[in-house]
Amino acid sequence: MQGIIETLFDAVYLTTVITLGILMIKNSKGNKEYLLFGIMAVVLGVGDSFHLVPRVIALNTTGLENYTIPLGIGKFITSITMTFFYILLYYVWRRRYDIKGKQGITALIYIFAALRITLCFFPQNAWTSANPPLSWGIYRNIPFALMGLLIIVLFYKSGKEENDHSFRFMWLTIVLSFAFYIPVVLWGDIFPLIGMLMIPKTCAYVWTVWIGYSDMKKSKVK
Repeated sequence: MQGIIETLFDAVYLTTVITLGILMIKNSKGNKEYLLFGIMAVVLGVGDSFHLVPRVIALNTTGLENYTIPLGIGKFITSITMTFFYILLYYVWRRRYDIKGKQGITALIYIFAALRITLCFFPQNAWTSANPPLSWGIYRNIPFALMGLLIIVLFYKSGKEENDHSFRFMWLTIVLSFAFYIPVVLWGDIFPLIGMLMIPKTCAYVWTVWIGYSDMKKSKVK
């Protein structure tokens, strides 16, 4: 039953975000904000597929315990692509609110991203191990969380200042994604049911993509 439910959910999720991303790229018509958003959505979907597809295969065949290596490699790739997702989202913010300068903020984004990616490459992560250390799961997610927090503040502040109705909940989608993700990192291995929080986390990302797509449709960029 778990295999069927997860397969359907993941198929809908990946198809939705990748399709919306492709549509945004195709219909951006020179609008760099929507082009960036479309690329961001495709990066999200393709990146997540490296982890979700092996998981779906495992659940519908011999079980997760027999797919430790592909699941670990997929998780590693997803960790990298999610970092690029937030870099692209940062540039969506700059483009949407016509931000000039702010080199200090840009530097912080890249510092957090570089730290995140560098930590992901350390062998101590033991990506392909059946029991990877919790400590390194925390280490690599610290700069990632700081990066997310900075982007939350940027979208919240700019959205409020500009009275941006379309993007008024963008900051909230990021808050929710981290709120559901962090407990899984901390306690997912101890209490497997906590892993169910990845479902609302995924829904939060779909909401993020939908906000951008809906705004494009309303702007009549066709």
